[in-house]
Amino acid sequence: MTTSKKDTTSSRRRFLKVAAAGAAATVAAPSVVNAQGATSMRFQSTWPAKDIFHEYALDYAKKVNDMTGGDLKIEVLPAGAVVPAFGLLEAVSKGTLDGGHGVLAYHYGKQNALALWGSGPGYAMDANMLLAWHKYGGGKELLAKLYSSIGANVVSFPYGPMPTQPLGWFKKPVTKADDLKGIKFRTVGISIDVFSGMGAAVNALPGGEIVAALDRGLLDAAEFNNATSDRVLGFPDVSKICMLQSFHQNAEQFEIMFNKDKYDALPAKIRAILDNAAEAAGQDMAWKAIDRYSKDYAEMQTKDNVKFYKTPDSVLQAQLDVYDQVVEKKSAENPLFKEIVASQLAFAKRATQWEQDTVVNRRMAYNHYFGPNAKKRT
Repeated sequence: MTTSKKDTTSSRRRFLKVAAAGAAATVAAPSVVNAQGATSMRFQSTWPAKDIFHEYALDYAKKVNDMTGGDLKIEVLPAGAVVPAFGLLEAVSKGTLDGGHGVLAYHYGKQNALALWGSGPGYAMDANMLLAWHKYGGGKELLAKLYSSIGANVVSFPYGPMPTQPLGWFKKPVTKADDLKGIKFRTVGISIDVFSGMGAAVNALPGGEIVAALDRGLLDAAEFNNATSDRVLGFPDVSKICMLQSFHQNAEQFEIMFNKDKYDALPAKIRAILDNAAEAAGQDMAWKAIDRYSKDYAEMQTKDNVKFYKTPDSVLQAQLDVYDQVVEKKSAENPLFKEIVASQLAFAKRATQWEQDTVVNRRMAYNHYFGPNAKKRT
């Protein structure tokens, strides 16, 4: 079969037209992206700007902004910039804010079962183990069910395991459970019911308001979270006694939340980055916490003259006993509360037995290297 010169010329012209059209489309495509520009999201944390917790919120935003190459930009505002700290859930659900950074215990007034993510003894789990339950033991599905039950239009990412929190700051050392009776005490979440059950007069306040309330005598004692937050918020200025170790918030973590409509409208690639950035930021937060908290713990003793005491075992046991009573009551009132408790107990029984049998108690090693009879090393 032969091809005429006329046919060859015609074919070449058709090819050139197709190639030109393809080139035009290639050139035009980026101009559409540029015209649209980056997607911006406005976040608010539930923390004062000077708190390390707000820094954690900024760390998450930076990871997202870096990983998306600027296609998504999250701006994080401190508590009160748009809404009060305890108003974050409603603001994100309504779309007043695109997202936020806080803790689930702050939503206790909306649905008390939300505080089961961290407000309590965790059934012998630490915060990292509770996050394991959340991801692999059914917690994620239960949290979505909880938010749906109150009509909250949000997507939630619990992340960032916190170390065990202190019992709190007091005027004098706590030696027995009865020392808590009658004191005006600040806490949040299910801990409100626990400390109330132990005889305290409880007032739930956001972090930025606690020290001022202590200074004015509106509170006798208070807990917040950790050495760095407590120091920067000014607790050593109003108290020199801090009781370490407690079961009231033994397994707490942070929460990153998004307005569901705005989250669902994002490309799948960006949504995947938001999810994975939470896990990356959570691990980074745990490392940063060890570094910063240990420094401030040491400096509060050497520079701020704070005295730290271990909470007596009798007080810890009283917390567990009262917590069980609170859980029994709330489980009878709230089927979702009961369902979550059952799920946590089942996971914790297996996970904590593994941990107790497997993980060595490091007190011996600590005493060997740093205790009073430790060998001096150069």
